[in-house]
Amino acid sequence: MCGICGFINFERCDIETNKHVIRKMTEKLQHRGPDAEEVMVFDNISLGFTRLSIIGIDNGMQPIANEDESVVLICNGEIFNYIELREQLRQRGHRFRTNSDVEVILHLYEEQGMDFLNQLNGQFAFVIYDKKKRKMFCARDQFGIIPFYYTSFNHTFIFASEIKAILQFPGFDRQVDLTGLDQVFTFAGLISPRTMFKGVHSLENGHYLEVDETGKIANTEYWDLIYPEGEIEYGNKSESEYTEELEQLFEDSIALRLRADVPSAFYVSGGLDSSMILKKASSILSGNKLEGFSIDFVDSLNSESQYQKIIAESTNVNLHQKMFQFNDITTRLKQSIYHSECPIKETYNTSSLVLSESVRARGMKVVLSGEGADEFFAGYVGYRFDKMRQEKLITNTASEQELEIRRALWGDTDLFYEKDYTSFEAAKKEIYSAAVAEVYQDVRCLNHFIIDKSKIANRSIVNKRAYIDYKLRLVDHLVSDHGDKMAMANSIEVRYPFLDKNLIEYSTRLPCDLKLNGFTEKYILRKMAEKFVPEQIVNKEKFHFIAPGSPELLRQDIEYFNDLLSFDLIKKQGFFNPDKIEALKNEYRKPDFTINAPYENDLLITVLTFGILHETFFE
Repeated sequence: MCGICGFINFERCDIETNKHVIRKMTEKLQHRGPDAEEVMVFDNISLGFTRLSIIGIDNGMQPIANEDESVVLICNGEIFNYIELREQLRQRGHRFRTNSDVEVILHLYEEQGMDFLNQLNGQFAFVIYDKKKRKMFCARDQFGIIPFYYTSFNHTFIFASEIKAILQFPGFDRQVDLTGLDQVFTFAGLISPRTMFKGVHSLENGHYLEVDETGKIANTEYWDLIYPEGEIEYGNKSESEYTEELEQLFEDSIALRLRADVPSAFYVSGGLDSSMILKKASSILSGNKLEGFSIDFVDSLNSESQYQKIIAESTNVNLHQKMFQFNDITTRLKQSIYHSECPIKETYNTSSLVLSESVRARGMKVVLSGEGADEFFAGYVGYRFDKMRQEKLITNTASEQELEIRRALWGDTDLFYEKDYTSFEAAKKEIYSAAVAEVYQDVRCLNHFIIDKSKIANRSIVNKRAYIDYKLRLVDHLVSDHGDKMAMANSIEVRYPFLDKNLIEYSTRLPCDLKLNGFTEKYILRKMAEKFVPEQIVNKEKFHFIAPGSPELLRQDIEYFNDLLSFDLIKKQGFFNPDKIEALKNEYRKPDFTINAPYENDLLITVLTFGILHETFFE
């Protein structure tokens, strides 16, 4: 994992000026690659790279070129199936200069142009510059694990792994994207291509850009998750046959993600998903002592510590448990916003920072994590509620206005996704300032593209929700914002065995009652796990951790947070209604006030963290 940045000037440029700018951009990405850095400037092209050495440690530095140096590559991430691809390419006559995984990208491009992308099994964001065609190609992996941002400004195309590097470009005008802010309030977080910075775009997962010498940008989707229409039948396969096939894909995925020239660590949550990874990895790495990292929460009513110890004791794992104090939130909240580059709705990003700090403190660079199973195997409570509605155990009481919103968003009036948008819209309007209210219909995120309804039309309710969760929760929030950025803040690469392209494509062909069986979520994963995961973990209820929010922060009476939410500053910034913020502060500070998360929204934490964002990047 690394950091990449660069730009193309489409008008006359000064080489020395470009060298100065690209170095400033690259400096902002040192946390993503503390082991080495390099810049390359030629003609109107400037490229920057910071390296976290994981594969090809001795000779894998970038930028890297093909044999005749007509094609140049910088890549952030890993190509896990590079060994197989390298052998195929060698048999076709290609010669390799390095032991790095990413060199296969150059040779595949030489043969096939950009048609090779779906041969890659990995997590990546890369840029290829073709000197002969005078074109740049920029791609992001199938699940958007690795972020990639870009903009066009002052006759220049600019890109980077993080927006803070783009902001180093001279004269760039920093403005808040109000639709991005409305997305954060409304959904789990930002949704590509939207960011919090007007004019800066996040490349969508499974997409690539082609930028020609005139500055024209073409955006192409090369992959998406496609579920079959209707209900999926078992065919001539039994439940056990599906389970065995999925288990083999799971083992293959873990084996690929253990490929590294440095040791791999493991996040140990105490839940089913991370436990499955840990047990399978232990089998693959038989005889090796594994390093596991977990976090538990002081004064939590739902401590996972006992389950973390159960799985560690049943495996050859040296478990490093970190107790998460309330003070960890207050001291790391600003850091988490700096790295996420957007406001947040919950404070658990700070616990992710603590976890990655623990991994780095032990001198490790790679960690495997369990994200992805809930989205693709019906792991959230919403899947059970859907089934209750189907069986008439819950009545659809939505208003006509709400039904119209659902029809516009999902093409399905029966699909309740997280909230009643009609009532929530009224709450948002009270929070926004008069200036924002004047342009609200223009910036309202529900008026902008959210999801391609054709890809969920005529699908089963389980697969319909899975696609929405994947697009609105997983890609930009869980694995990019919460995962990549909180880990890379401490120079840690996170790998996700459940987000293997082959495994997830197979999951689309599973009968839905193998995902949600009765009201048992992740049914097929539990059936797999019964053979190798302790029973206490397989059968326990899913634990949804709710991090302390703004009521707890306000009661601490911390001067910095009080200043960010002060009447005068809120009024001066001009985004929120200072009178409404004062009223919310008074309500949230009451000793008996609670927010029923995840069903109720902590409105003030988004206002507070937006204040941190604004102070950090816009003032």
